[in-house]
Formats: sequence, structure tokens, C-alpha cells
Amino acid sequence: MKAVARISIAGLIIGWLPSATWISAQETPAAKPKPAFQYQSGEIAVPAASADEPRVAAFGPETVRAARQYLEDGALSWVREKSCINCHTTGPYLSERPALSDLLGPPNPEVLADFADSIPEGPAKEADKNGHRYVSGSWTAVWCALGLAEWDQHVSGKTSPDTDHALRQMMSRQSPDGSFVSYGEVEIPHITTDFELSLQAARALTAAPGWLETLEPGETSDRIAKLKSWLRTAAPKNDFDRILRLQLAHDLPELVTKAEKETALALLTSLQHEDGGWSTRDFSAVADWHYEMSDTVVKLLASLPDAANPESDPYLTALAIVLMRQSGVTADDPRIRRGLTWLKREQRVSGRWWMHSLYRGNYHYITYIATAQALKALALCDELPDVRPAVAGVEKPR
Repeated sequence: MKAVARISIAGLIIGWLPSATWISAQETPAAKPKPAFQYQSGEIAVPAASADEPRVAAFGPETVRAARQYLEDGALSWVREKSCINCHTTGPYLSERPALSDLLGPPNPEVLADFADSIPEGPAKEADKNGHRYVSGSWTAVWCALGLAEWDQHVSGKTSPDTDHALRQMMSRQSPDGSFVSYGEVEIPHITTDFELSLQAARALTAAPGWLETLEPGETSDRIAKLKSWLRTAAPKNDFDRILRLQLAHDLPELVTKAEKETALALLTSLQHEDGGWSTRDFSAVADWHYEMSDTVVKLLASLPDAANPESDPYLTALAIVLMRQSGVTADDPRIRRGLTWLKREQRVSGRWWMHSLYRGNYHYITYIATAQALKALALCDELPDVRPAVAGVEKPR
């Protein structure tokens, strides 16, 4: 463990935490105790995510600063305490946080260094899981390449040797059909289908400054052509895959027709709730989120109090706004305004956007993913205040 002191956000919200959250290990029931902290490392202590956490009185600069601290603390805690790059904390941090630098300040280089150190090495091998073929290491390779490429695009301005290496290692872990196969069960919907994971790989390729344009003919370029072909023709597994064609149209517009884009946008619009939000669970039947759904996840989803009529959630609400903005929908469009109103109302006092996990009912890491996506949506609509830390003698641009 790399112990480096950081400021905890626990003090911001200690007042609302139920006393049971703070019981000692000796008092914790032996049967599957709920964690007291969502993230913890040294002086970082982020209390467990909970639906009981109060909403903010009003969205504004202070609540955005709290959200920024939450993202920083979660990512640093994971880097220092865990040994993996993941899709629910460090992955969203480095894939989304660099683009927010002009409003939140620079992202943390400690997370960047962890990604550079985690690039999968060695030959890729195809493996089998319950009859499902995949290439080992593809998941980590995609997240490493995407995070490093986004850093280069928004922070350094040029593709680094680490990013070049990560992109090539990523492409070496492509499946024979051209896709990147999602073989692990993870937080719904991040990353559950082959299309979404393959789309993140494509995003990494296009994010690295000038990388595609200067790539010489050879095995890597041939693999990229195969990926594009697969993305162009892949059959959607669910409505979530269908709306993600809007992201594909943004990253690689030549792969999506105007009619396909209009169809995806119409589908997204049709699933907006009366309260202005969207619900992740409206976009797929339970069995279609992944090639094989475990009984644990199926039972968890069925046990949620709103299982029959899912309520709006921050992840899909934010993603819907992002997809619309990337598709050219103006920020003053009524659909977006209603979604933004919902997001601003639902932020919690810790800075987080609470969301119940659709994978495990313990740490609720989807809350972290939703928070990163909410900040991205707000920024794309010019609704995110500039809260960069002040630098002595330097005036912020107006």
C-alpha cells in the first residue's frame, strides 16, 4: 500500500450517517455486514453510499467541489489499496476526469502512473468461460488505453509512448471476429455487452491525439479495420446497445448512417420519464445485459422496490444528456433541460449522485460512475461551475 495522506469527505456528511454505519468490527454481525466505507485509505474515508443521504439544498460551486473531492478520493483510494484497473472507479476517473480539467482543475498524476504501470504485457491468449470465448486481459487493456489517451487529449496534448504502447497492447487483445469480448460480470451497465466494451476501445483510438492519422500499415491497422467492420454491423443485444450507436456516431461518424442515428435518438427520447430522468433498467431485459447473468444479480434486481417500474437514475439520465449533446441537440432543448433539472435536484450532500448497484448491494460503485457521468453531462451543457483551485498570481479566464 502506498500511504499518502488525503483530506476525507467524511466530515461533510457525518451528520446524516446512521449510527449503525460506524459500529466497530467487534459489533458487526457475522453474516454479510454492510461496509462502513465506500472507499478508505489512510486519511481518505468516504462513507458508504446510501439512499438515506440527503439531497443538496441547491446545486452550485460548493456541491461541485464536493463531487470533485469524491472522485479524487475514490480513485486515489483504489490506486493505493487495490491491484487492478477497473470499470467502476479508476476507469471512469481517467476516462472522464481529464476532459473536466478546465473546470475542476488538473486530474491526479498518481492515477495516470498507475495506469501506465498496469498496461497488460506479453502475448494475448484466447480463453473459454462456460463456452464463451474471450481474450484474456482485454478488459484491462481497453481501460488502460482509454484513460491514457484521454489524459493525452486533454492534459498533455500529445500521444505519449505509454499511450502508444497501451493502444497496441489493446488491439493485440482483440477477439478473432474484431470485437472486444466482455467476459466478466460487472456493474450494470458498465461494461456488460461486447458492443459497449468494443465502443470504449474505439473511443480510445480516436482520443489519442494524432495517433490514428500517423499509424503505419500493418497488423495493428488491420485489426482496427476489423474493429470498425464489427462495430458497423454488430447486432444490438438490447436497447442500451442501440442508443450507444449515438456515441459511435460521435467517435467514428462514418460507421453510422443518418437513419440509424435518428432511430437511436428517437428511442432515447421515448424512454425519458415524466420527472425528466431516465432509468438504466428500461434499456434491457435482465437476461440481456450479459451473456450469462448470475442468480445473485437476477435476484438483486428482482428484489429492488421499484423492480416493476424502475425509477429514474443518475447514470442513464447523465448519459442520455451526453449522447444528445454529442448528437448535436442544443443545451436548451426541453429534453435536456428536464434532464438537467433532475440531475441538479438529485445530487447528495457528499457531492455524489446516489444510485443503487445493479450488480451487488454492498459498495454501490455505480454511484461513482454516475457521478463522473453527471459532471460530464453538466459540463457539456455549460452548467458546471468553474471550481478550479486558485493559483497565486494567475487570474482565471472569463
